[in-house]
Amino acid sequence: MVAFEAVDVALVIAGLLLAFVGAAVSVYAVTLTGFLVGGGIGSLIAPSLAGVVGLEGFALSAVAVLVGGVAGAVLAYAGLSVAVLGIGAVVGAFLGRFAVGPFYVEGLLPLAGATLAGMAAGALLGFVLTRTTLVFSTGFIGAAFASRSLTVADFEAAADPLSFAPLLFDPTAPAFLAVLVLGILTQLGLFRLGYVTTLVGLLPGARRWTASDDGSESA
Repeated sequence: MVAFEAVDVALVIAGLLLAFVGAAVSVYAVTLTGFLVGGGIGSLIAPSLAGVVGLEGFALSAVAVLVGGVAGAVLAYAGLSVAVLGIGAVVGAFLGRFAVGPFYVEGLLPLAGATLAGMAAGALLGFVLTRTTLVFSTGFIGAAFASRSLTVADFEAAADPLSFAPLLFDPTAPAFLAVLVLGILTQLGLFRLGYVTTLVGLLPGARRWTASDDGSESA
């Protein structure tokens, strides 16, 4: 469908923005990430809402993604520092699952343990090294969408029946790694350019919160 193709294009553009300028525009990056995560959750639970709301098919998915995305964006903007912990936890959980998966093809306990350990590590880094976590997390999530490692079709497959398996892409894929590395290097370079942070500070709401690596907030 044309609508799904348009959404895929929008996801690629959003992914590129996150990957290359994410942490440099802290407020906007966290809010956009909140929207993507919330929209993804909405997409996953959409099929279970078919008997609850008077919508079905594309209309149901669109409404669920939009409502989930807006809710995620609002929550992320309202609690920016906490949102970074959550974003770090999501990326950490994925990396923990991927690190163990190749060695433990079967067995729920090792996979669950590795996922929880990765989640805890990501959240801890988000608290201790806020900026570093935001740079890596926005680069990681942005690269996933920009390289089309995650697409609308993947979320559809994960939603019915509900399963996270279709969302477990290979983070060693060349396209993903290229966007991730270039994005992180670009973000780190932007932080070294004083005029960039000055210009970002002129954006509406940008001075409300700035990521730092001391676990504190600065106006």
